[in-house]
Amino acid sequence: MDSIVLLIIVINVTYMTLTTLRLILVIKGYRVIASFLSMAEVFVYLMGLTMVLDNLDKPLNIIAYCIGWGLGVYLGSIIENRLALGYVVFEVIVDSIEIELASRIRSKGYGVTSWVADGMGGKRLCMKVLAKRKNEQKLKNYIMSISPKAFIISYEPTRFNGGFLVKLTE
Repeated sequence: MDSIVLLIIVINVTYMTLTTLRLILVIKGYRVIASFLSMAEVFVYLMGLTMVLDNLDKPLNIIAYCIGWGLGVYLGSIIENRLALGYVVFEVIVDSIEIELASRIRSKGYGVTSWVADGMGGKRLCMKVLAKRKNEQKLKNYIMSISPKAFIISYEPTRFNGGFLVKLTE
């Protein structure tokens, strides 16, 4: 493989990784970091694009550009998933006999609001639980270990204020 082809792939992987991270940072409200990241992003982009445009006579360079683009999006999403920025809200519904579940989750350091509701099969305990996104799987596993039949929906809140937040456990 020609060294320019490999370089185009590496440059575009870098560029699209930075682009993906920048977009996610903007969405999550980290505008200053995203702005600085965009400077590196545009520099890398211009280097890669210049290389391809200077060598349009070789279709392999264009293919390398496309491959780098796709790999960069994939790598950026993996990095973002590992960073796990922000928070997640769990909506949890369990049988009302599991009323102690809310206090057990609170004892782990999570913010929990709970109430009793009517379900098809009778009374249910409903909870909203706020957690750092990096703790999402850990919290889900904890809930499922106590209540394997729990109905759980999770989503990322875009904005919130007020409420009682304690330091979430690692």
